[in-house]
Amino acid sequence: MILNVKLPLKYKLDLKIIGVALLYYLFARVGYFFAFEGSTALPTWPPSGIGFALIILLGRSSWPGITIGSLVANVMAYWNNPHLPAQEIITISSLIAVGNTLEAVTGNYLVKKWIRDDFPFRSAKNAFRFLFVTMMMCWIGAGVSTGALYLNHVVSPDLLLRTGISSWVGNVVGILLFTPFILACSKKIHVRLTTEKAIEVGIFILLLGGIVALLEVDYLVSTVERALPFLVLPFLLWLAFRFELIVAIAGVLITALLSIYMTIGGVGPFVLSDSYNSMLLLQIFIGVISISTIILSATVRERHHAQNKLLEFNENLEAMVQERTRALNEEIVTRKNAEEKIQRTNTELSKRNTELDNFVYSVSHDLRAPIASVLGLINLAKKDTDGVMKDMYLDMIHKSAMQQDHFIKEILDQSRNSRLEVKREEIHFEPLIDETFNQLKFATSTGQSVQKVIRINQEAPFFSDRWRLKVILNNIISNAIRYRNGKDPVIKVNVEIREHLATLAIEDNGKGIEKDHLPNIYKMFYRATDDGAGSGLGLYIVKEAIDKLNGHIDIESEVGRGTTVKLAIPELV
Repeated sequence: MILNVKLPLKYKLDLKIIGVALLYYLFARVGYFFAFEGSTALPTWPPSGIGFALIILLGRSSWPGITIGSLVANVMAYWNNPHLPAQEIITISSLIAVGNTLEAVTGNYLVKKWIRDDFPFRSAKNAFRFLFVTMMMCWIGAGVSTGALYLNHVVSPDLLLRTGISSWVGNVVGILLFTPFILACSKKIHVRLTTEKAIEVGIFILLLGGIVALLEVDYLVSTVERALPFLVLPFLLWLAFRFELIVAIAGVLITALLSIYMTIGGVGPFVLSDSYNSMLLLQIFIGVISISTIILSATVRERHHAQNKLLEFNENLEAMVQERTRALNEEIVTRKNAEEKIQRTNTELSKRNTELDNFVYSVSHDLRAPIASVLGLINLAKKDTDGVMKDMYLDMIHKSAMQQDHFIKEILDQSRNSRLEVKREEIHFEPLIDETFNQLKFATSTGQSVQKVIRINQEAPFFSDRWRLKVILNNIISNAIRYRNGKDPVIKVNVEIREHLATLAIEDNGKGIEKDHLPNIYKMFYRATDDGAGSGLGLYIVKEAIDKLNGHIDIESEVGRGTTVKLAIPELV
């Protein structure tokens, strides 16, 4: 199992090394193709740029490919030299291969540790660092190569410096031309040919055609030919400013190769009397246009990146402002709701405090009055020996005790209504109303009967709080019985259940309530009559219970004819 995993990895590495070696050798042949006649130095050494780009992309493990490619290329280059024996050729080629490998490995190390970006052309700062790395690393390859030639007497001492500088410049130019191009090709290329860009390309081609046409004018040929380096530079800067790096560096690469080819052929502004000076001038030109294009392209790219970041920031800022505004609005609404809730709570507390004051006063008075009456009746009963009078006293004591019991019951109902949560349960109104009437059948002290007329229309289940409904019905029906109009009470109860709403109408033929009292009948301990029959808590408890159920109550009354209480109670969900 372990062998099966390692073999593919090994083959993959081997193929990577072989690929690097082949590319290095092929581009070495391209470099020798552009060699000046009668010179050992080259205007550019493309394998330096190829090897540097490949070791950045493929990793440090690909370095043997550079060594192998360089060794084979140099052996082939020096093999036909009759002045060098085979042993010296192998020695020179081996040393040069070691120098080229160290050059690429050192450059890769500096990129990883210093620039920390496999594509150093995203910003001007990293582009300048790439140029510095290029100049430093090329001294290694050029120094080892020149030293190998000197030690094997291929280069004389007087030409040592000249050869070293020429080799260094050739390596630098090779990296500046080919490394950015290879790295740019490895990135995802976005081709967006807009109408504006298409017009620019058309103008670019027309201007180049115009320069070529000027070369056909006899009296302008000499001037235009010498001015070509200056005429080409704006076009390359245009490419760097308006297009991606791959387009700009491709323009530089084409310009450099054409310049080298024309200069080798003895044509162009770089042709001087000495081939070495011609090559050096050509290398300086290529270096200048390469550096200018790379730096400008990196600067433009950095500017575009900053603009995009700024646009993104503005969009995010707008979104953040909207989000913050929404959050502030929500916070304002929350605070407003909280303030309203606090205000309602304060109002409720103020109401409760007022009610508590009234409650304490009324309770102390209403509880003490029956007790005082009972005590007085007991004293009279003790002094009176007549049995009939004693029975009358007992009946009066019983009535006072019942009054106090009813009052305490109302207080307990109010307390429970305030404390208990609303409980959802199925309501059947018919048994609930019958139960209420049965509990109140002894409420008439004169023995008068209560005539009840009940009509209930309930086809679907209805859910509400049974205890609170019982309290509401008990207080309303007991009032109808208590405040009868000197005749047998007639109480009509109509119940209608429709669309999750219970509508109740309780009508009696009692005394009625004067209109002046109707606005105040829901207040605690408010009595619309002075007969002392009630505590003034009944309708207050009814209103509080209705509010707990989110319902509504309306009372219509006419003195001497009776009262109608209408209730609307929504179903609990």
